[in-house]
Amino acid sequence: MEKMKKKVVIVDDDESIRKTFFLILNSNYLVYLAKNAEEALRRFKDTDIDLIIADLKLPHLNGLEMVAKFRTTGYRGEVILISAFPDLLDPEILSILDISHSFVKPLDLAALNQAITLLLSSENTQRKAIPA
Repeated sequence: MEKMKKKVVIVDDDESIRKTFFLILNSNYLVYLAKNAEEALRRFKDTDIDLIIADLKLPHLNGLEMVAKFRTTGYRGEVILISAFPDLLDPEILSILDISHSFVKPLDLAALNQAITLLLSSENTQRKAIPA
């Protein structure tokens, strides 16, 4: 039986970044793209997503506000937050929102890939599952 691919949502207002993530991740994961927080919430709040990768600076709702809204809908999956502004990545807020990884632009793609692989390993995903 073929193993189901993990689902990853990329939320970034920069189309070139969304496309780059798609090209890097598409061979191993089902990758969905959203240009802002509102689109991501509208399209994916009721979807079984394994990982959200989001830019901090988004129009309207920022990445932290978006993650908070996802968490209130019951999303317990993994989140990676990306920012060009490291001073805006408050460790206390990241902890409250259960955001385990954050990366500063320009991105270290090797480290990012390693984090994605770790977060989406079957053992880690099972740990995050909501008990029935």
